[in-house]
Amino acid sequence: MITAAGLDEVQSYPFVGRAQLDAFGVGAEAVEGALPAIRLANPLDGEAPFMRRSLLPGLVAAAQRNVSRGLTDLSLVEFGAVYVPFASAEDIGTSEVPPLAEKPSDGVLAELEASIPAQPLRAAGLLLGDAIAKQPGESPRTADWADALDAARIVAGAVSAELVVRQGVHRAFHPGRTAELCVRVASDVDTDEGGLEVVGVAGELLPELVADHHLPGRVAAFELDLDRLIELAAREPETHPLSTYPAATQDLTLVLAADVPAGDVLAVVEAGAGELLEGARIVDDYRGTGIEEGQKALTFALRFRAPDRTLKAEEASEARLAGVAAAELAFGAKLRD
Repeated sequence: MITAAGLDEVQSYPFVGRAQLDAFGVGAEAVEGALPAIRLANPLDGEAPFMRRSLLPGLVAAAQRNVSRGLTDLSLVEFGAVYVPFASAEDIGTSEVPPLAEKPSDGVLAELEASIPAQPLRAAGLLLGDAIAKQPGESPRTADWADALDAARIVAGAVSAELVVRQGVHRAFHPGRTAELCVRVASDVDTDEGGLEVVGVAGELLPELVADHHLPGRVAAFELDLDRLIELAAREPETHPLSTYPAATQDLTLVLAADVPAGDVLAVVEAGAGELLEGARIVDDYRGTGIEEGQKALTFALRFRAPDRTLKAEEASEARLAGVAAAELAFGAKLRD
C-alpha cells in the first residue's frame, strides 16, 4: 500500500557508525551497564562496526547518494530488522562454538538461540524535495511533517491499526515538528477504557542533521515498530450500524495552556461527551489577538447522533457541555464564548 501511494522501497545495509548511532539517539558507548549497540568483531567497514538500532540512518544515507546524483525529490520507504542488544553482558548466552560434524544437543541449541539478540521489524520512510511538482495549474509544494504522518498512517492502515498522534520529542527531530505515534491499548479487558502505547515517531529532521548530510531544504521522516504495531492491531473488523436519523452538529472552542497537546484534549472531550458523540475533529488552533500569552484556543467540530431516534438539540448541548467539563477537569480548559 505504501508503494502504491508513491514511495519507493529501498534496502540499506544494517551497518552503522558511531556518529549515526549518536545522531539518532543511540550512543555507541555503554551507559550504566547497558549495551546500546551490537559491535561486530570483524566488520566489513571499519567506519561502520555497529548493527543498526534504527532504519533512519540508512534512509538518510540513501537520500544523500541520490541527491549527489541530482535526484532531489525523494519519497523512500524501508522495511527491515533492527538489532537490539542485551541489557548487559551477563544476559548474553553462550559464546562457545559447538564441535563440528555432530548435532548439538537440545540444551546447546537452546543456549545458542538465547545468545541471539532481538531483531524486531521496523518500517521507516523519508521524504524531501517537492511532494507536488510544479505543473500547469499547480504550484509546487515541499514535503513536510504532514506528509510523514500520512505515510505512517498508510503503513499502520495496512495492518488494520489506527495511529493516535500527539506532540513528541526525539533527538534527531525538529522540536515542535515531532509527533509520537501511538496505538490505543486496552488497560482493562472488562472496560472500554484504554491507554496509549508509543509505536513510532514522525516529523521533520533537525536542520543541523540535514545540513551535516548535505541534504537540501526540509527532510520529513517517520519510523514505526512494525512488530508491535501488528501485535496491537485489531484482529477482527469493527463495524457500526448505520443510523437513518439525522445528525446534530455543534462547534466547541476551548481556551487552555498552549503546551497541552491538542490530541490529548480531543481524547478527553470525546470520552466526556459520551455515547451520543459520533465524531469529533480539531478544526483550528488559534494563538493571537484576544488570547492571553501562553494560552491557545482549540476549536472542535462535534457531530452527535442517536441510533434510535431524532436527537434533540438540548441532548446534543448537554453532551457537548459534558465534554467541556471533562476538559476543564483534566486541563483547566475554559469554554470560549
